[in-house]
Amino acid sequence: MLKSSLAPILSIIPMKPKYPVACLSLCKAFRPSAVRDNVSVNAVEPPPQSYPTSAYIHLPFCRKRCHYCDFPIVALGSSSANLPDDIDDPRILNYVQLLCREIEATKVLKSDNNSPLETVFFGGGTPSLVPPRLVSKILETLNSKFGVNSNAEISIEMDPGTFDAQKLSDLLSLGVNRVSLGVQAFQEELLKACGRAHSLKEVYEAIEIIGSCGASNWSLDLISSLPHQTSEMWKESLECAIKAEPTHVSVYDLQVEKGTKFGLLYKPGEFPLPDDTLSAEFYKMASKTLCNTGYNHYEISSYCKKGYECQHNLTYWKNGYYYAFGLGSASHLDGVRFSRPRKMKEYTSYVQNLEDGALIQHENGQKDAKDLEMDVVMLSLRTSKGLDLTSFRECFGSCLVLSLCKTFRPYIESGHVLLLDGKRRVLVAEEFWSVLSNESKIEEEVAFIRLSDPDGFLLSNELISIAFGVISP
Repeated sequence: MLKSSLAPILSIIPMKPKYPVACLSLCKAFRPSAVRDNVSVNAVEPPPQSYPTSAYIHLPFCRKRCHYCDFPIVALGSSSANLPDDIDDPRILNYVQLLCREIEATKVLKSDNNSPLETVFFGGGTPSLVPPRLVSKILETLNSKFGVNSNAEISIEMDPGTFDAQKLSDLLSLGVNRVSLGVQAFQEELLKACGRAHSLKEVYEAIEIIGSCGASNWSLDLISSLPHQTSEMWKESLECAIKAEPTHVSVYDLQVEKGTKFGLLYKPGEFPLPDDTLSAEFYKMASKTLCNTGYNHYEISSYCKKGYECQHNLTYWKNGYYYAFGLGSASHLDGVRFSRPRKMKEYTSYVQNLEDGALIQHENGQKDAKDLEMDVVMLSLRTSKGLDLTSFRECFGSCLVLSLCKTFRPYIESGHVLLLDGKRRVLVAEEFWSVLSNESKIEEEVAFIRLSDPDGFLLSNELISIAFGVISP
């Protein structure tokens, strides 16, 4: 699946968001920072007594590696598909057993009321390649270790061509209640160009299966800025996505990563990839088209029908704590972010060391006030709610809020950054000037800072980088 910057949600989340201090490309600014669909809303650093109620599970298996993918995966090829239904691919079976060992060896962080998990997200890879009986084993292990709420949101990423009605029905019977379908494009030539294993025919078959099985909460993923992609193609993909009537749509801009096939073939902004202007047009087109048809643009890459925000991803955007398990996955526990090894041999040793008590799970991380401030700002400004200044002041003080408002002044004047009062009303020009001329009014009258949609979101990387410069000059 495409990295959605924090896709993801993640979802695989980086140890720490990394943005250069220099200005970043305007057209690419809306890309998330390596969290998945899997990485968004009242974003504040969780208080010391906070505890994780979300778990991300990385299932790395794919039929083959897509040309843009740099996630830790295991390409199964065609051999796994030829196995009888009652026999598991040993690579998948062994991995699931290893994953369950990691879950069982993990230290439980809970509050006095021992609240169970509220969200579980199976990401990958292509989790729909894993037999439901092995997904069941993982859920049983999670429930035994942490407890899983009977109303928990349980999401799974699925690719067209990797499941039928029976498999989806089996997953739904296990408690899976949210599907994320990796369509990426509605043109056969684009699917082939980016190395997807599925065909357009399989896309429509997958959509039909989801409807026939009664999976009412489902998301559809699209990618913009693919090689040779035109405005007409992108418009068609958006229209086809809307026609499919998902409750959630994720729209990611292609990221050309080093070490991928695309990284060897192309340079960002150079033909056959769309240039910066066209990439920005794609983003604006998605925002306008989806918002005009009843989708709420609640996070830079995420749109949903009312009440269908991805609750798991909201944990990321709120800067909450969460467990993560599996190859290359990243947790946020007790204020520290830490990742597992990306290679199977090292990950196997990691689990063994965890079981032997020879590993402190967050040994590579350390708490730092400036890091926390940066996390909160970066995550908050990716959402439609924006930065909650009341909570931010309580955590980090009023001086930083004042500095951010003053530094953002040119962008407030240009309309890329919006100041909102406690009722979420945008301050007009006269109010803005009054607030800046009287520092005490900032605390009294400005409750939120958010980026405008779509122009502010398009500049998000640059604006977040500027905010980082205020926090750590």
